[in-house]
Amino acid sequence: MNIVNLSHGSGGKQTDELIKEIFVKNFSNPYLNKLEDSAVIEINNLKIAYTTDSYVVDPIFFSGGDIGRLSVCGTVNDIAVSGARPLYLSCGFIIEEGFEIEKLKKIVSSAKKTALEAGVKIVCGDTKVVEKGKADKIFINTSGIGIFDKELNFSYKNVRKGDIIILSGEIGMHGICILNERNNLGLKGSIKSDVAPLNGLIETIREIEGIRCMKDLTRGGLITALNEISQSCGFGAEIYEDKVPVSKPVISCCDILGIDPMYVANEGKIIVIVEERSADKVLETMRRHKYGKKATVIGKFNDKNYVSVITKLGSRRIAPSLSGDQLPRIC
Repeated sequence: MNIVNLSHGSGGKQTDELIKEIFVKNFSNPYLNKLEDSAVIEINNLKIAYTTDSYVVDPIFFSGGDIGRLSVCGTVNDIAVSGARPLYLSCGFIIEEGFEIEKLKKIVSSAKKTALEAGVKIVCGDTKVVEKGKADKIFINTSGIGIFDKELNFSYKNVRKGDIIILSGEIGMHGICILNERNNLGLKGSIKSDVAPLNGLIETIREIEGIRCMKDLTRGGLITALNEISQSCGFGAEIYEDKVPVSKPVISCCDILGIDPMYVANEGKIIVIVEERSADKVLETMRRHKYGKKATVIGKFNDKNYVSVITKLGSRRIAPSLSGDQLPRIC
C-alpha cells in the first residue's frame, strides 16, 4: 500500500486494511479498537455514545434527499444502533469558493428539518471556505453524542451461533440512486434514496430482551456489514437470497450494471441480530413503524468462520467483504 486509492474509501476490504494498518496502529485504545459504529464511553457514571462522519456525496442533491439530510441521518443512525438515544450533533462545512448561497440555504434547511424529525439538536459547528478547485462544491462533517438512558449493551461480540438476522427493509436504493443520477444513466423506475433517521424505529425495539447488536448498512452494503460482525464475534453467518427484500427497479438496474445489490450502500436500513426466542417480537414491532414495514428475517449466524449466501437454487456461495471500488462517493 504505497498510495491511497478511491477503493480505500469504499467501505470494503481496502477500507478495513487502511483503518487497521494506519489509524488503529497509531490511535489504538479500547474504545477505538472495537471498530463499531460509535464509541461507547463512561464518564463519571454517565454512559454515552460518540461518533463522527464526513459526507462528500456526489451529486449533493438527489432523489429522496441531499447532503444535508444525509449528514444528519448518518450520524444519528450510528449513535442509535449502539442502543443510545441521540441528542446533540455538531456540523462542520467545507465550502468551495463560488458555491451558490441558495444551494447552501437549501442544504442547511434540509439538515434542520431532518434534525427536527430525529429529535436532535445541532449545537455547534464550523465553516471553512477553500479556493475554487480545492474541494468539490461542499463537504460536511457531523459528530454526535447520545446517552444510554437504559441498561443496554449492544456489541458485535455478543453474537452467538443460532442468532437470527432481521433486515429492516429493501436494500440497494441509495447506492443505485446515486449511481444513476451521478452518471446520468437514465435508468427508469422508482429509484430514490432511502436516507432516513432510524432512531425512532430503533427506539421501538431497543428494550426487547435478546437483541445482541444492530448495524446500519452503509458503505459496502449488507454483506460487508455482516462480515464486520462475523470478524468481531468469531461466528459465521448465512443469509437466504430469496428472503432478502430488493425492489424490482433496483434488481433491474443491478442486472443491467452487473452489480450485486447485497453490496450496494443504504442510508435508511439496519440489521438487527437477535436471539431466536425474541425474533418474532422484534420483527412484529419493527413492522409497525414506517421505516420497518418491510422488515424480514433473512438468515442466521452459524458455527462457520465466514459469511455465505444460500442461493435461490439452494447452493452456498461464500460472500466476503466488498473488494475494490464499486460505488465511490455514495455518502
